Amino acid sequence: MAQPGRDRVLPTTARTSRSENIKKVAITMKGVQAQLLELDQNRPLAAIIQDVCHAWNLGDPDTYALQFSEPNRQKYITERSRSEIQNGNVLQLKESPAKTAENLYKLIDQQTGSAEERIRGLTELSKLSSDATFATEFIAIKGSNLLINIVKSGKYKGEPLSYTLKSFVALMDHSIISWDVLDAEFIKKVAECVNYNSKSSQDNSCLQSALVILELVVLNSSDKLPVVEQVVTPTIITPYLEKRDLDIQKSALALINALFMKADPDKKKKIAETLQSRAVRNTILSQVVGSTGNQMGQEMAHQLYLLQAMMLNLHEDKYFTAVDPHNQKILQDIEELRRIAFDVEGDPNINTVRKSQSPAQDYRKLGFYNVSHPARDFGTTPPGSLALHNMLYFARTHGESYVKVVLENSSRADEHDCPFVKASITLTLKICEILHIGDTPSEEGNRFYPMFFHHDKPFEEFFSIVIQLLNKTWREMKATAKDFEKVLGVVKEQVIRALDIHPATFDAFKNRLNQLSYAEIMKLWELERQSKEEWSSQAKPIIELREKLKPEILDLIKQQRLNVLEEGTRFNKYTAKNRMKDKYWYWRLAPNHKAFHYGVCSESDSPPLEQLHNKLPIMDIKGLQVGKDCTHVKDNRPRKGTNASDSAFSIIPDTSESYNFVASSELEFDHWTDGINALLGNPMTSRKTEADLETLLSMEIKLRLLDTEGITIPKNPPPMPKEPSNYNFIYNL
Repeated sequence: MAQPGRDRVLPTTARTSRSENIKKVAITMKGVQAQLLELDQNRPLAAIIQDVCHAWNLGDPDTYALQFSEPNRQKYITERSRSEIQNGNVLQLKESPAKTAENLYKLIDQQTGSAEERIRGLTELSKLSSDATFATEFIAIKGSNLLINIVKSGKYKGEPLSYTLKSFVALMDHSIISWDVLDAEFIKKVAECVNYNSKSSQDNSCLQSALVILELVVLNSSDKLPVVEQVVTPTIITPYLEKRDLDIQKSALALINALFMKADPDKKKKIAETLQSRAVRNTILSQVVGSTGNQMGQEMAHQLYLLQAMMLNLHEDKYFTAVDPHNQKILQDIEELRRIAFDVEGDPNINTVRKSQSPAQDYRKLGFYNVSHPARDFGTTPPGSLALHNMLYFARTHGESYVKVVLENSSRADEHDCPFVKASITLTLKICEILHIGDTPSEEGNRFYPMFFHHDKPFEEFFSIVIQLLNKTWREMKATAKDFEKVLGVVKEQVIRALDIHPATFDAFKNRLNQLSYAEIMKLWELERQSKEEWSSQAKPIIELREKLKPEILDLIKQQRLNVLEEGTRFNKYTAKNRMKDKYWYWRLAPNHKAFHYGVCSESDSPPLEQLHNKLPIMDIKGLQVGKDCTHVKDNRPRKGTNASDSAFSIIPDTSESYNFVASSELEFDHWTDGINALLGNPMTSRKTEADLETLLSMEIKLRLLDTEGITIPKNPPPMPKEPSNYNFIYNL
């Protein structure tokens, strides 16, 4: 290679300072003085590199490439990514990805070189593998096979193995090759990192990468699940939840969830038994939930949400399965409900006189509709046999409270009776709706309730609390049979509001429910009605005033949406096919509203505008796609089996591929889609815009009508007076 020259002037493009295609940058290379040039984005990148090499007397320009120099953005510049170059960037001239990949392959694969050289090569590989351009070249020369063989050989331990596994994870994250290429021998070698006997001296980086690889094999391979299940079990993984390392805890929980999700029904029950044990639940509460606290990231919260959702969904079979009215076990269970409620023989602790009458009369008092064949009351799905399951748990575990509820209702007048069986069936259905049992977990969900990890039967305990709440609310409302649906509506509101505080224990949940009495709910509803009162008046002056104010309010909403975009949001990164694990980027709108600035970030970072080096001009945006029209969710089969289409949107530029997003909430989705539509000159069509418009219009009209308080505004304006017979009149001062 020729020695770089220092006295030649680097060719520059013509000065067109006003052109957006000209970027003023610096090019650096180790051992030579940096050169400044005006980089013309319209010229081929290969031609620019050729000029740079020629200026420094470097031969074979095809073996060189440009690279960003920022520590957190050392990736190669391609024709596709060159649009990220901005004025003031410092670029490095480096060996091309293909040449670098070839050199690293030889350095790592050499048999005669020193161990230090191989470790140096693996270290560099772990840094470069996250770059898609390099990864493509390294995989093309069978670099992934080299790493697989290194792991299978078992020669590397500790730090070298850690870099090998880390590099392999980064390469596979680009979805260039299938996870089906792995064989059982490789998986077993990776599992040895997890099954390591002396965990205290284990390399955490090696452990985390191994956990991630096993999780992704479970989720993405078509036939390797049995291999993983043979070498790794949740019992082996749960001790890693005690590690004082958030990344290891998150990776361990993700692997547990993957095994839980993919297991067959019998194995799912065994895994659930392990996870519902007191030891594991205490570990999750003290070491994961308790130790992370406010520092818990989105991914950890999502894993806890996913675990909670799968545990609750264990009731899904009962939820969608009707009771067999001829099953003797079912008939015995129903008879047990009757016996616990009305049979007091031999129970010295019962002071209330209860006398069991005929079975038909007892079943009627319990609230069965079909007293001759009570099992047929559970024939509707949902909630199917789950309602009977909940009633039995309540009667067996909280016998005194069960008897109190049954007797209190059976002693009321018929019109004020709250039928226990009917209430339990309907309440089970409502609870499943609130807790989303039977629904596929959301890929963006991160809401979990610590109280569900405090009990080995959390769903049944939840029902036992809420059925007592229903009885209490029924009494407070002095309800009759015709008020049944109204009472259920109040109970649902009480439960949802109690869950809003994220109760840590069931005692905290019960205390909050006690505070939310029927009277308190009515007060809250009245306050909300007053604050969100809709103007349903049909008075023509009000309608005309609304139409006059509407453009002004829409401008105000538009400004609010743009302010949200200026503050910026962190999103999970998506490719055209799927979500990139633990990859995030941050997007902000420039204060002049002419461009979006974006860049990669960590899970908890909110970088300022100056640190977001990538730029997308608004004028280059062709359109916006939302929902199922987005390719990254339309053709996607997410590895967690979820559907994110309701909160997905894509920005479609004129010249490059789309930028794909999935909002973490409906509010975030509405804000961003409204803001982008506003920037493009399109109407804001979200439900949030409709709600904000109605609220702000109502408030503005109320303010303007303060002086008319007490005056009835007629529905129609008064009629115009008749014209005078003549206009021959004059006013004399």
